[in-house]
Amino acid sequence: QVQLVESGGGLVQPGGSLRLSCAASGSIFSIYAMGWYRQAPGNQRELVAAVTSGGSTNYADSVKGRFTISRDNARNTVYLQMNSLKPEDTAVYYCHSINLDGVDFWGQGTQVTVSS
Repeated sequence: QVQLVESGGGLVQPGGSLRLSCAASGSIFSIYAMGWYRQAPGNQRELVAAVTSGGSTNYADSVKGRFTISRDNARNTVYLQMNSLKPEDTAVYYCHSINLDGVDFWGQGTQVTVSS
C-alpha cells in the first residue's frame, strides 16, 4: 500500500502561481511513477504531469511550458509548480502513483481555483 497526501491548493488570480506537494509513505520502494491528475466539474479526470523513478517526465499539452513536475526521492515527495495559471486550470488536483505491478494509488485531492 502507498499513501499519498497532497497540499498546496488554493485560490489564485489568473497569471499567478501555486506549488502542489504530494508526500508518499508506505511501500514507496515499489513506486514506478508519480504524477498529478485533475478533474473539473463535468469533466473526466485527466493527466496533468507525471515523472518516473528514472526521472522521465510527461505533460499534458495544455500545461506544457507553464507547469513543472519534480521529484525529491530523499523526501518521497513530488511537486507540481504551476505558473501562468488560467481559469481553465481550475479543478481538483489528485496525486497519483503506480507501482511496478501496475497498481494505482490516489491522494484525496486538493482544490485549485483560478479566478479574479
